[in-house]
Amino acid sequence: MTLRERIQQEIHERGPIPFSQYMEMCLYDPDLGYYSRDVERFGKAGDFYTSSDVHAVFGRLLARQFEEIWRVLGSPGQIEILELGPGRGLFARDLLDWSEKKFPGFFRALHYSLLEKSTALQRRLQANLERHFIAGKTSLSPEGLKHHISRGPYGMAEAMPLANLPAATEKDVTSVVPSGDGPGIFSRERALAREIPVIIFANEFFDALPVEVLSPRGELRIGIKDGRFVETWAPASSDEMEFLDRYSVQPEDGERVEVPLLAQRYMAKMGTALTQGIIIVVDYGYTREETLAGRHRGTLMAFRQHSVSASPYEAPGDQDITAHVNFTALTAAAEQDGMQVQPLLTQSQFLMGIGEQNQFADAFEDCRLLQETAKVALQLKHLVTPAGMGEAFHVLVCSKGIDPAKVVGLSGLSFSKCRI
Repeated sequence: MTLRERIQQEIHERGPIPFSQYMEMCLYDPDLGYYSRDVERFGKAGDFYTSSDVHAVFGRLLARQFEEIWRVLGSPGQIEILELGPGRGLFARDLLDWSEKKFPGFFRALHYSLLEKSTALQRRLQANLERHFIAGKTSLSPEGLKHHISRGPYGMAEAMPLANLPAATEKDVTSVVPSGDGPGIFSRERALAREIPVIIFANEFFDALPVEVLSPRGELRIGIKDGRFVETWAPASSDEMEFLDRYSVQPEDGERVEVPLLAQRYMAKMGTALTQGIIIVVDYGYTREETLAGRHRGTLMAFRQHSVSASPYEAPGDQDITAHVNFTALTAAAEQDGMQVQPLLTQSQFLMGIGEQNQFADAFEDCRLLQETAKVALQLKHLVTPAGMGEAFHVLVCSKGIDPAKVVGLSGLSFSKCRI
């Protein structure tokens, strides 16, 4: 059975499904989903680049920033990094290798946990980080992301308040995030005890969480007609309408707006779970102010072979589907349980702040020839300039249990003072 046939079977059995369920099946079906199959998805041979595909300096700079966070915490004997959706592990490898070389004290204290649902990617992680797995420095979460989205017979429509259910309950909310209620969340995802400080890192993670799509006609549902996927509409839920009022805009005629309730609840649960540590989110996205100004309305995209696909329906399981991150909603969710949230930065500002002190020596240390230096300079330029990824990606830094004055002093936040 193909993934298209599996989705069609779900629609035949249950009727038109919410777009969030369609997106979830396309990306995360355990056998046929985009991220589940053992096919190259990243880099030149895949469908898109991440910052770690560009150059190892991304991981090296974050190693420098994470080591600074460790010192701000008082250089504890243990600290955990928990990476959400680590893909092939290039970032983790670059960070661990550079920390071992440059920051031995931090490296000795560090344990790196990888929260990855895909068994295919888990195998890639074990291969790319073999040395660190053998040394016990790295581990895969025993839970993976299996609690990320619940499953009944294909459980999303049953468990998610996104699916236009009558009333969202706390049980509904916890079914779409990793682990149990309240402070217990992430207890099984973490390798170390809850009281050990943690850095949670999410690079291009939230953009791949399923979203609902709303228009003036209501909430988007996916049905079938003559063997093809068709769009239908159902009344929007109260949760979705409240989200639009608080964090987005009411779509006008001809417009569509994404409602990322899952991402917001995911962040809120992380904030509840965090005792002492920092969450760093790197992703492309927008604020409510930008949406009110007429930008970032309808950001849903499908990618295949480094090109924007014509439709999210044309190749289920063979193309990536993403939506830009609503950072206003994500910030509000982080603040629910007392997290301190720093002003939103661009990736350019964040990396420039970290690299300024040593003039990006981390990037050029391995260069022996002039040609190598020139190539690395171009790669670094792609990471930090507006023409590359520098302005398209944003960085959200949230902390809890740490002196706010010390967090503000982190090198990666030094350019936040330049924002108007």
